[in-house]
Amino acid sequence: MEARSSIAEGGIALVVLLLVGLPVAAQNSKVKDSYLSKIELCNGTGATPLDARIGACTAFIEARQGPTTALAIAYNNRGNAYTAKGDYDRALRDFDQSITLNPTYAKAFNNRGVAHLRQGEYELAIEAFDGAIKLDPGYGAAFVNRAGAYLKKKDHQRAARDYDEAIRLQPDLQSAWSGRCWTRAVLGAWQAALEDCDRALQSGSTSAAVYDSRGLIHLKMGELGAAIDDYNSALRAAPELASALFGRGLAKLKQGDGVGGDADISAAKTIQRNIGDEFARYGVASD
Repeated sequence: MEARSSIAEGGIALVVLLLVGLPVAAQNSKVKDSYLSKIELCNGTGATPLDARIGACTAFIEARQGPTTALAIAYNNRGNAYTAKGDYDRALRDFDQSITLNPTYAKAFNNRGVAHLRQGEYELAIEAFDGAIKLDPGYGAAFVNRAGAYLKKKDHQRAARDYDEAIRLQPDLQSAWSGRCWTRAVLGAWQAALEDCDRALQSGSTSAAVYDSRGLIHLKMGELGAAIDDYNSALRAAPELASALFGRGLAKLKQGDGVGGDADISAAKTIQRNIGDEFARYGVASD
C-alpha cells in the first residue's frame, strides 16, 4: 500500500523538451531530414520505443553539432529513457552530464531525483528534488516527486506540505491531488482525503492507485458498497494490486460474504504476503 505514494509515482513525470539548433553542416534536405528525425526520436513520447529514443539521443550527442543547451536536453532525454528501462546507473550518468552542461537545468535535477527514488535512495532523491525546486520554485512536479520521497520515509507531514504547494502552483496536476488524498488518508483526515481523490478522478485520472486510496477511505468510513466499487475499479486497471484485493476482501467479509472475502484475501496474500500487516498499521484489522 505504501507504494501508492509514487503515483506520483503517480506522479512522477519525466519531462522532455524540444531540441533546438540546426548545425550549419545540415544544409541539404537529406541531412536536414535525418537530423530532424533524430531530434524527433530523441524527444519521443511514451509511444516511442525506448531503444529508438536512446539511439537517436546517442547519435545527436556523438555528433556534437548542437549548442550546449541542446546537448544537455539530449542527455536528459536519454536519461529518461534509461530510467524507463530500469537502467538507473546509465540514467544517473546522463543526468549528471546534463547538469554539468547546463547547471541551471531544473528538469535534469528532477529526473535525477526520480532515478534515485526508484532505486530506493530517498535522501539522494530529496537532495535532487531540492535542487530542482531551488532552480525553479514553481516546478509543481518536483514538489510532487519530493512528496513521494518523503512518503517513502514515512514523513507524512512534509509530504502533505509539498502536495499543498504543488496544488497551489498547479491546480490541474492530477498526481498532486492523488498523492495528497493518500497522505491525508494516512493522517486520518478522511473527508479531506476523499475530496482530494474525487478531485483527481474528476480531473480525468484513471490510476488504480486513486481508486485504491478511495476504497480504503470508504472502508474506514464504513461505506462498504462504495469501497467495493472503488476496489473493483482499481482491479480493472491493475488486476494484481494486492492492496485492492485485500481491501475488497475485508469489505466483503464485513458485508457477510465469507466465501468472496476469503478468496480475495487469499489472493492478495499470494501476491504480497504481509499485506495484512500494512492494513493493520492503518487501523484496518483483518479479523
